Amino acid sequence: MNTVNRRNFLKRTVVAGAALGAAGFSINARGANERVVLGVMGIKGRGSYLAEEFAKRDDVELRYLADPDSRLFGDRSKKIEAITGKTPQCLQDFRTILDDPEVDGVVMGTPDHWHALGTIMACQAGKDVFVEKPTSHSIWESRKMIEAARKYKRVVQVGAQNRSAEYCFKAFEYAHSKDFGNIHHVRVLNSKERGTIGKQPDKETPEGVDYDMWLGPAPMRPFNENHFHYAWHWFWAYSGGDIINDGVHQVDIARWMIDRPYPNRVTSAGGMWYFHDDQETPDTHTVNWDYDDLTVSFEQVLWAPYMKKTPFTMRDTDNLPNWPFSGTRIEIYGTRQMMFLSRHGGGWEAFDADGNSVAVTPGRFTPSNAAHQQNFIDCIRSRELPNADIEKLHLSTLLCHYGNIAYRTGRVLHIDPNTEGFVDDDEANALVKRTYREPYV
Repeated sequence: MNTVNRRNFLKRTVVAGAALGAAGFSINARGANERVVLGVMGIKGRGSYLAEEFAKRDDVELRYLADPDSRLFGDRSKKIEAITGKTPQCLQDFRTILDDPEVDGVVMGTPDHWHALGTIMACQAGKDVFVEKPTSHSIWESRKMIEAARKYKRVVQVGAQNRSAEYCFKAFEYAHSKDFGNIHHVRVLNSKERGTIGKQPDKETPEGVDYDMWLGPAPMRPFNENHFHYAWHWFWAYSGGDIINDGVHQVDIARWMIDRPYPNRVTSAGGMWYFHDDQETPDTHTVNWDYDDLTVSFEQVLWAPYMKKTPFTMRDTDNLPNWPFSGTRIEIYGTRQMMFLSRHGGGWEAFDADGNSVAVTPGRFTPSNAAHQQNFIDCIRSRELPNADIEKLHLSTLLCHYGNIAYRTGRVLHIDPNTEGFVDDDEANALVKRTYREPYV
């Protein structure tokens, strides 16, 4: 980003918001027979997948791809052209998407530290948003995303596709039945084998990369491959480790199943016990969230080759995971029965007091993904709240933030539901909101 653009970054955003968002209704909502126009912000990993999925839809025109790394444009645009027959416009500065009055929505596939700023700017510009999980980099940001969605009357769907999975709705109904009993404990697992990111030296920014834009609100630093594509997950400046990268899926399902907003207190333990590389976030992590009559626990190890995600080949079948070695399962303990529940199409199984399987529902991954994207498009037209509305996922992402802050402070933290922060703890409350680098505020 050049000096002039940096100087005008915030000014341009405010002007766009005043012109488009303050009207309080969609100036570009599509009728039932019109195609929804989308732009994608962030196309390296998940954003590239979402771009292709939305491009396959007959009711969508994928007009823009935006990313600070212009080296991605050739490959990504060819993939979209192969699907649609049209070449999308590729941009390093995503604000061109916001300036286009025909754009209905923005698909946010950026790193976590851009989720809030990108979403809020899109809302101000009168665009609906599909933002990947987690909702935000911090507690404060996530609440501001809700405020923007409500103020500008925008649809903000979070990429928590389990919220559109039929088998998860059935799991909720069963877990709240008389046969299951009262729930007093839920155990969440997020264990698997991840590779090391090694140690990488700082170097010159590669040609075609706008690293200032990529860093956005995070602190300025020299270019480093470990502070860039994908490896950013393991640094506090951009994310919060695997609890908030991958584990948030299971945490969200668990919070859905217990149907509670805020815990009373949170404790955490763990550390970097296995990897010896540049990572900052823990490879071994436990969290306990205590409610009035219920405890939710989280367990994560990132070095266990025997703990597996549900294989893709199984996610659209009637087969269930091998429960003891399912690394992304949720265990729900009722006073009469217990349930194993898997994300992403893995299904669920309930057992009685004698250990007998008494209820089984397989899941389907591909239809859940399609339904989640369909729900976003439908809500752009209907103006209804989506299945994974920003406020629902805010409350789930909060649990991950609470766990990370308890880990970083190393003590029991008591939750203040009125502020969503902590009771009488200045150090913990200092982590509720990050320090933003100008002009990305």
